[in-house]
Amino acid sequence: MDRILFAAGALSAAISVGTGAFAAHGLKARLTPEALAVFETGARYQMYAAFGLLAAGWAAARWTGAAATWGGWLLLAGTVLFSGSLYALALSGVRWLGAITPFGGLAFMAGWTLLAVAALRAPAS
Repeated sequence: MDRILFAAGALSAAISVGTGAFAAHGLKARLTPEALAVFETGARYQMYAAFGLLAAGWAAARWTGAAATWGGWLLLAGTVLFSGSLYALALSGVRWLGAITPFGGLAFMAGWTLLAVAALRAPAS
């Protein structure tokens, strides 16, 4: 599981860089400044979560227990819900997609919290 989470983090970081570049170069002339800011927020938070996935992969390999693994999966779910809904909202203008974003935020918060739990429960080395 540790390698899967780490790989997911690395791939998510690559996608975040790509979407950020796409926004800066391909969407700047096509989106309103507000929609572009929404899109860029999605890319920024995807990168934050990618760092968390890398940490979760490392933690799952180092510490016993399921907290790090669950934390990683929640960060991945948060990326899909939070960043995905912001990308879709910015590109489509469909406002109800914004109602999905807070669920992604909650998944992010739960994922980061579980990484903290994994660290606090780990035996001292």
